[in-house]
Amino acid sequence: MDWDPRHLFRKVIEDERDREWFLTEVCSPQWNRRQDEGRSWADAVAEAVAEHPDHEHWIRTYDERWIETVAGLYDDTVAVLHELAHSEVAVYALTNFSAEKWLLATDHYDTLRRFDGVVVSGEEKIAKPDPGIYEVLTRRFDLEPWRTFFTDDLQVNVEAARDFGIDAELFTSAPALRDQLLVRGVLRP
Repeated sequence: MDWDPRHLFRKVIEDERDREWFLTEVCSPQWNRRQDEGRSWADAVAEAVAEHPDHEHWIRTYDERWIETVAGLYDDTVAVLHELAHSEVAVYALTNFSAEKWLLATDHYDTLRRFDGVVVSGEEKIAKPDPGIYEVLTRRFDLEPWRTFFTDDLQVNVEAARDFGIDAELFTSAPALRDQLLVRGVLRP
């Protein structure tokens, strides 16, 4: 998923310095992570508005037009998911995502509903790289860590999965992921 709040805020805040200030100081990555950890968007908006009342419109826009922070899905990665589905390999999503916005995203992107199972951090109130979320994944879907392959675009999440006993690799591109799956015999050439 091509998610970046700048996709939306390039339309909302014309001045780049103002936009970057807003996305680093008001609705920052840390602020957003708290929704990924289970805080409701209503509470997040209320807190941000209380701290930055002059920017209430922008804060509410983030919530109300959140879907515009997603530019779409990466076609080459979706193609790998389809290959896995045709190979009858179970594929699970373990995602740091707000529970509310995950529902919105799945309404807009059918591919997100095609996993064999999903663990959403906002629902669990625990996010990667906390080892507890890997425990939720493996327990819920009866997965043996050493037989489970995991990929993520953040090295810290990959290392946490490895520490948990999961075979994990950094996601760098769809072709690299395909190669990693071929090497493991998950996909066939």
